[in-house]
Amino acid sequence: MWKTIAGLQIPAASLAELQSNYLNQATALWNASLQSSLGAPAAAPKPLGDRRFASPAWSANPASAFMAQLYLLNANTLQQMADKVEGEDKARARVRFAVQQFVDAAAPSNFLALNPEAQALALESKGESLSKGMQLLWDDLQRGHVSQTDESAFEVGRNVATTAGDVVFENDFFQLIEYKPLTDKVFERPLLFVPPCINKYYILDLQPDNSLIRYAVEQGHRLFVISWRNPDASCVAWTWDDYIEHAAIKAISVVQEISGAKTIDTLGFCVGGTILSTALGVLAARGEQPAASVTLLTTLIDFTSNGILDIFVDEPSVKKREATIGLQSPKGPGLLKGQELGSTFSMLRPNDLVWNYVVGNYLKGEAPPAFDLLYWNGDSTNMSGPMYCWYLRHTYLQNELKIPGRLTVCGEALDLGKIKAPVYIYGSREDHIVPWDAAYRSTQVFKGERRYVLGASGHIAGVINPPAKKKRSHWIGKSSSLPAAADDWLATATEQPGSWWTDWSAWLAAHAGALKPAPKAPGSRKYKPIEPAPGRYVQQKA
Repeated sequence: MWKTIAGLQIPAASLAELQSNYLNQATALWNASLQSSLGAPAAAPKPLGDRRFASPAWSANPASAFMAQLYLLNANTLQQMADKVEGEDKARARVRFAVQQFVDAAAPSNFLALNPEAQALALESKGESLSKGMQLLWDDLQRGHVSQTDESAFEVGRNVATTAGDVVFENDFFQLIEYKPLTDKVFERPLLFVPPCINKYYILDLQPDNSLIRYAVEQGHRLFVISWRNPDASCVAWTWDDYIEHAAIKAISVVQEISGAKTIDTLGFCVGGTILSTALGVLAARGEQPAASVTLLTTLIDFTSNGILDIFVDEPSVKKREATIGLQSPKGPGLLKGQELGSTFSMLRPNDLVWNYVVGNYLKGEAPPAFDLLYWNGDSTNMSGPMYCWYLRHTYLQNELKIPGRLTVCGEALDLGKIKAPVYIYGSREDHIVPWDAAYRSTQVFKGERRYVLGASGHIAGVINPPAKKKRSHWIGKSSSLPAAADDWLATATEQPGSWWTDWSAWLAAHAGALKPAPKAPGSRKYKPIEPAPGRYVQQKA
């Protein structure tokens, strides 16, 4: 990475312009501050436009106000410099990312000696805020991460992941949950959810009013959901093929056996969608077409360009992972710890997910409030090294999943174009993990009936958007045409108010078959209930 960055430079003309603009703005800022300190009537202060400095304590103290404004000027100039750098695209993206990390970390609000709001709070509380902050810091050191919520306020199965159901199958890789029907009749084809294995499944079942799981059951679907095992030291040798054969494909066959249905509806979220698509591609190569429909939520299939995550992946970085936790490791395979993965994702939005809590927790002594989404976000999962290394190399680095016949998975030449099921593809417009246009590229991989829908907001908030709340909006194409370029599709798409869930529900109902009486008991004679949902696997800590 440093070799690529070392060769970058800023054009002389652009640098000169930036320097001139900076000097002019810095001089104006200094003169305004000097006049104010000498008692000259000052103009009404302009809002800083940054919530880190929104407290009146920053504007009440001239030195603090000057420092905040100077920081914002410096930060803006550094970011402009990063934007002007000439060189290879990935190297330039790395420069921008590194500059953003530095800029966010250097904010005066992050330091007690420079934060007038935290200082005032310490004086008002006679040091109690600092005492509480030190206690919160000590507690987080014991946990190994910065707390984003009151973790004691939640318990899986008690007030998150509460939709009623039973575990009807388990193996070393996953538990399969069947949910209790909430309607007298259900569609004849069951529905299988494949969540991401890098997170726990209950993002789809946080609370009754925002649960996609509960919503699907309420719509009359006999729903099964994979709950992944949180890998430990006994799982370090698990491969991508293992996840496909012993988890996704096995879950499909168990759902078919329990329901008696020849074909089932399927849904994959994020990496779960990549796993589901791979499994269906393997089955297609074996002459099997078990899916009546496929729904892919914020899923990558074509990894041509994937936003900020691309900066972390190149040949040297992948080789390093392979040599430390992959099958090629001299010490044997290992685990990618959940905390490392969680920290990486947090640093994609450092102000919101790191420094905001450093300031609130430690400088102000304010314990973070209870928030179910952030509790889930901190409930991390490990990944087996070989599986993770295969995924990095063959998708993010070499982008081979979309190429017919390029990969062999579970002994089969993979061609996702051979999957005959209709596909519903969803992307979130502000998604920084799976950019919406990257999700759209899946429309060019599958060959059958396809529908693309774009939702507002980000990777999680865009997906978890129940209709009853009447929030956000979504975009639907004016026709069934899916041009190669995502922007061409968006140019003719129409914005619809509210959640995309209703559009998906109507689409899914058309592929779910006739209605029949709901089953009176979970599982079957062969697959008897093992324990109530949410089951043991989801409660395992990384």
